[in-house]
Amino acid sequence: MAEVMTTDVRAIMDRDPFDASAVADLREVLGRDPSRYKTLRDSVYAIQDREQGAMKPTTHLRLGVADVLLGQYKRALDHLNKAGDQGLALFFRGLALENLEKWAEASAAFAAAAKAGYDPKRSELHRVGALRRSGDIEGAKALLAKLEPTAGNSAEFHYQNGSLLSADGELIAAAAEFEKTLASERDHSGALFELAYISDLYGNDEAAVEYYKQCLRRPPVPLAAWINLGVLYEDEMRFRDAEQCYRQVLNFDPKHPRASLFFKDCRASRDMYYDEEAERGYDRLRQLLEIPVTDFELSVRSRNCLRKMNIRTLGDLTRTTEIALLASKNFGETSLLEIKEMMTSKGVRLGMALEAGERAAGGMHAEPIEELSQEEKALLSKPISELNLSVRARKCMTKLGIQTVGDLVSRTGDDLLECKNFGVTSLNEVREKLTDLNNLKLKNE
Repeated sequence: MAEVMTTDVRAIMDRDPFDASAVADLREVLGRDPSRYKTLRDSVYAIQDREQGAMKPTTHLRLGVADVLLGQYKRALDHLNKAGDQGLALFFRGLALENLEKWAEASAAFAAAAKAGYDPKRSELHRVGALRRSGDIEGAKALLAKLEPTAGNSAEFHYQNGSLLSADGELIAAAAEFEKTLASERDHSGALFELAYISDLYGNDEAAVEYYKQCLRRPPVPLAAWINLGVLYEDEMRFRDAEQCYRQVLNFDPKHPRASLFFKDCRASRDMYYDEEAERGYDRLRQLLEIPVTDFELSVRSRNCLRKMNIRTLGDLTRTTEIALLASKNFGETSLLEIKEMMTSKGVRLGMALEAGERAAGGMHAEPIEELSQEEKALLSKPISELNLSVRARKCMTKLGIQTVGDLVSRTGDDLLECKNFGVTSLNEVREKLTDLNNLKLKNE
């Protein structure tokens, strides 16, 4: 059977009845091509425009489910609370509450969904997660043990079991369970997040970044995934990418304390290491990506296909894939070659934004701060080895990528304590060494 077309997102949203089967089809379409979330947003707006005024419970259900998939949890909850007590609405109400960190209410919603007959095993497994996050570890373990005979081979069971192992500090065993989850459900956002977090703890930043990026491709996305990825980008001095991560969190919660703090620090760091040439390169790229596709000399067939797929600009093309284009009706290899040649002539390519963001300018380079004296610059550029730290402290410096005294004083004590095997004793040792060097202190001390 041919792959479902982008326009079928709208057809699924209008399906009657809008039930578990429709939601499964919707997830399948979105999972194949993340660019189709844009079509889902357009469908939501179309339904709202079409059914202004008093909406039916079934309409609230459609909009609530779509908003959960789009990560708009507060708005989703407003709709789902008006959708009645059918199982599908209760289950997605639980997902919305879960992502809003209202664990007790989420647990009750999942229990009600199971009682109403909506995929009881999956509903109860999600209830395990809500109980765990509410602090009822024993209750979560007891419920999971009860579910093992009937759900022990499911992806969600392995995820919940891995999460409980992680809560007990059994990270290696937990990672093995999360891998089993992905073997059955490769886009499971929870398992991707947990593997990213474990990779980060063990200093495997490259794997952590990749897991976080995969996690972000399929909402609902944990806000912590955006924050953690932003921190990793900051460590790589990719400040603009980090800003975008924090901005995503602030779009959902403008008063989020960690995102607000990190965003301000990131802006300050970007200004500190400002690269004028790189900024000009980024501005040129941004202007290029805003060019409408109608400005290019494309065939009528190509233009019609792009219009049907809601691809309006060159930037939209960088956020889609060859597979997505070829899935469109009447769009063949000839049209694909035409598009690729046009994009190559502009220095961009299909899928570029999905792979590495929309920044083509080179990496940013740390430049000395002009206000510092020559003596201060020399002091901050000293290699970390000159502090004569203990083996444990030196290993932490290596894991965190801290190579100079300047790198070290740009970190807070909490930053260092997050490193595995680095405790208060090591932190005090670092503080003493900095004080002895020239009365230096860690950031914010």
